[in-house]
This record gives sequence, structure tokens and C-alpha cells, in this order.
Amino acid sequence: MTAGDSPEKERDSLFRYEEPIFAREELLDIRHIPGPDRIVGRDTHMQRVANAVNPAIFGRPPKHLLVYGKTGTGKSLVSRHVTQRLATEAAKDEVIVRTAFVDCGEENTETSAVKTIAAQLNDPDETGVTVPERGLSTGDYYKRLWHILDTRSDVVIVLLDEIDMLEDDEILRKLSRAGENGRIERCSVGVIGISNKIDYPDQLTERVKSSFQHDEIVFKPYAADQLSEILNNRKDAFREGVLGNDVIPLTSALAAQEHGDARKAIDILRNAGRIATEEETPEVTVKHVRKAKERTEADRFNEIIAGTPIQGKAILLALALLTLMTDESEFSTKRVYDTYTKIVDEIGMDRLSERRVNEILQEQAFLNVINSTRTSRGRGRGVYSKHRLLEDATIVKKVITADGRFESYEDIGI
Repeated sequence: MTAGDSPEKERDSLFRYEEPIFAREELLDIRHIPGPDRIVGRDTHMQRVANAVNPAIFGRPPKHLLVYGKTGTGKSLVSRHVTQRLATEAAKDEVIVRTAFVDCGEENTETSAVKTIAAQLNDPDETGVTVPERGLSTGDYYKRLWHILDTRSDVVIVLLDEIDMLEDDEILRKLSRAGENGRIERCSVGVIGISNKIDYPDQLTERVKSSFQHDEIVFKPYAADQLSEILNNRKDAFREGVLGNDVIPLTSALAAQEHGDARKAIDILRNAGRIATEEETPEVTVKHVRKAKERTEADRFNEIIAGTPIQGKAILLALALLTLMTDESEFSTKRVYDTYTKIVDEIGMDRLSERRVNEILQEQAFLNVINSTRTSRGRGRGVYSKHRLLEDATIVKKVITADGRFESYEDIGI
């Protein structure tokens, strides 16, 4: 080796240095907001959202919206896409429109939600204030928010995703009446609430109902052909020639069975690509799609129960084992409780009362993990609750037994 020559870089064989399957994997990230040519079957919905927020282009108050639909029907995607385009158009007329996005499943208290909005919209160099993670009262966070809004924006659109997960609705009243109550002087606020529950307005308090005047839009599930078009519009996430011919049709069909969930379809397709990469195969096949469906369901259920206490997991495991070991799908609280007590006794956990177990089951019903119904025993004999998993019992068991405390149940019910 002569002077000036450099040795070849030695690479660690533990890692992969080429991407054989994906070209632009970010197109399959659920947080990615695609261009209008990639949004399928939602032209009417986009126009209705645009109509509601259109006054913001002139610096005027937009209408408030409540947007409903099952998971994966495009509610959040369309809302974020339209408000992004709104901000771009308003800027052409020197109107400053900003957007704040709150995942109310994560930020489910009034304090955490208003703090998140303020933090997203703030620029300390411009406003002269900070939004600390803790240490302020709810009222103080609001005071900083009002200052931030008036200092930095003409119009602000607040998107509250999974709005039904908020502990209370007071933030709707305060945001919708901020101008009327003199909290802000030059900025206008519009709220887009996004929910899986079409009956959400029935839960609003009377004070909020009187102040939060809004339009409503319902998103219906995607059909299989629409899901196929959505996936075809994102197939340039993959390298040319790596997708088998049947991959997108099968992925669309599987997601269509799950209430037309586009988010799930995209997740399955991405996971199929990742599995093909892990297996070092040159093509994504239907075999990878079927494996990806199971991985996607496990990932999503894991996300749903993240933070669930150990007792809650034991109760869900009891319901999953009953489902797998019998020909039934629905079980009384008493039967769930009997199985639950066997589990906790065997692994050395404290028992909860049957009443507390029923309360936890009702909490899981609120999270759409299970369905709970009340059934009459007959005249004068009262009622009892019956519970059914909404998730695949095999997936529920697989996720929960990944917790080492329950691993002895991994092979039961197969």
C-alpha cells in the first residue's frame, strides 16, 4: 500500500448495509401525510373539512368539527392533510395559520392537552415564554397558551384525536369561547375533534353543548377495492419487482375483513416487507403477508394494553383462555372470575374481588378490547354481565404470555 492509499473500510458483519426490499419505507409510516393523489375515496370528506376551515384563509374563525369513523377510515389523515394545505394557502395572503395535534389517548387530561397545544405552537424567542413539562397549574398553562396564540398566529386549528379519551370536555368549552371571553384578541381558534364513537356528542356536558357549536362528518369504512388502490398508491415504498402479484390483493382482503381499516392494511404491508428482509428473501410473498397480519395484530394489541396493570392482563388472559378452550365466545363475569383466580393463585398474585374484576372488564370494554353486555336472568332475578373479546384470542394470549409472569400459559388452549 503506497502513501495516500486508504484501506478499505471494514464493516461489522452483524449489520446489513443494503436495503433489498424497501425504496421509501416512510411511505408506509402511519404518521406520513401523503399528497392528494395518494388519498383514496375521500374527496367529499376533504371538501367538507375544507369548507369548515375555509374562513381561516381570510383570518376569520373557522367552524368547529367533530369527525367520526372506525379506526383506519382516514379521519386523522384527511384532517391533517387539509389543515396542512390550508396553512400553505393562507400564507400566500400573509395570514398565519398554525395547527396543533393532540393524541388524547396519550394526553387525556385537560392539563396535559393544553400543555401539548401550547408547546407545539410556541417559539420562546418570539413569545418570551416557555412551556415547562411540569410545575404550572392548568390555569397558568392556559394563560401561556393565550399569549402564544395572540403573539404568533392569526388562526389556530386544534386537532384532538381520540377526543372521547379525554377525562372531561372542559378544554372544548375554553377553546371555543376563548375569543368571546376575551382570552385572545387577534387570534381565532377552530377545533377538529376526531373520534371512533359516533355517540360522543351525547357524552358532552350541557355547558359544552351550548358553547361548542359544530358540524359533523362521518367516515365510512373502506371497501376492499379502495384498500387495494390505497396500497397500490404506496407500492413505490418498495423496490421495483419485489412485490409478488398476490400481495396487495391479499393484504386488501384481510384488512377489508377488519372493517375496512386502511391503517391496518398499510401496517400489514410494511410488516410483510420487514419479514421478507429479515428472512433475506428477494421477494415479498403471500406467506409474508400472513405472517405480517399476525405480527400487526400483536403489535396493535400490545399498544392497546401498554400500561395495563398486571391484574388487568391476568383478567384478559382468563377471557382469552376461555375463548380458546371452549366452543363459546361470550362469558359471564363469574366464569371469567373463576378462571382468573386459578391464574393468580398459580403464579402467586393477590386475588381481586369479583366486583373489582367486573369493573376492570368494563374499563377494557371502554377501550374496545372487549365487548360487554348486560343480560337479564328473568323477572325479579336481576341482571348479569357477559364479556367477549374483540381481539383474536390467540393474539391476546401471545401478547400477554410474552410477559414472563404468564409464560407457563403459553401452550395452553392451542
